[in-house]
Amino acid sequence: MFSLVHLKRRLGQYAALWVGGFLLAGAAILAGTGFTDLMTAVDGVLPVLMLAAALGLGAGVVASLLSGETVGTKLVVGLLAVVLALPLLWAPVSAAVAIAFLADRSIEYSQAYAAFQIGVARVLFPLSQAIGDGDLFGWMWTAFQWVSSLVGFVSALSNIWPLLRRVLGPEPAAGSEA
Repeated sequence: MFSLVHLKRRLGQYAALWVGGFLLAGAAILAGTGFTDLMTAVDGVLPVLMLAAALGLGAGVVASLLSGETVGTKLVVGLLAVVLALPLLWAPVSAAVAIAFLADRSIEYSQAYAAFQIGVARVLFPLSQAIGDGDLFGWMWTAFQWVSSLVGFVSALSNIWPLLRRVLGPEPAAGSEA
């Protein structure tokens, strides 16, 4: 068996890491544009924040492995880490993509973005070759971007929803008239 409480806590930490990576990357890139070109700022920020995100994910996995949780829980945490690693790394990259889009600049001029895209291609291309032909790779890259963004949206929503519920106040009791 596995502990749903432990998994929920780790997924909450993952969500916070995703949202934090996105927001911190966006803020750092915008701050960097005050001193240098956008692509230079992106190239300086992305490697640092992707490394920080990977270390954060690794720390959560190691903490789970060292915990007194069951073997099943540890295996599920490890499996989730493998499945969610690329979407987590996409968080700071998506912030850079959004800023480049709003600035009407092509993100492909960033060396860090190009290296990330090549790294993801090394994972996705063999999968697309195993499933079908080379045309499938373009579809897989687009699907990766959408799924990773959806994971980030769900992560953000899972962090923001409890706050929104507190701000909006408690639900009226059944049968009470306002």
